[in-house]
Amino acid sequence: MIARRRRPDAPRSEINVTPLVDVVLVLLLIFMVVTPLLHRGVPVELPASAAHERRPDGALVVLSLTVDGRLFLDGRPLAPDGLGDVVRAARGRELHLQADRRLAYGAVRRVLERLHAAGAAEVGLATIAREAR
Repeated sequence: MIARRRRPDAPRSEINVTPLVDVVLVLLLIFMVVTPLLHRGVPVELPASAAHERRPDGALVVLSLTVDGRLFLDGRPLAPDGLGDVVRAARGRELHLQADRRLAYGAVRRVLERLHAAGAAEVGLATIAREAR
């Protein structure tokens, strides 16, 4: 077998994958950091529903009502009398209430009534998909 020498100015036929690997690793790190931030609101145990519909979080104003009755707006504590400001700031975006499933119905109803009194036309209730049995 005769070994041929390549001219110094001849093009290389190998593909350099190092930049591709670098880009893929950077994208992986970005997705690992951003994915936990996609869930908005305070973690609550949501009720299960067969009529569950997933909506993009970016279009929603998320209110969370914890089992101890505290209100949160996108993860920040909110006074009950601040609901009017929330409705005005929503400007046509849908309000979404994540109420803990262990709450009494009356506690959720009181928050819904305050939202409607403040001028909210529609309020969605967050649920999780019921597993098929």
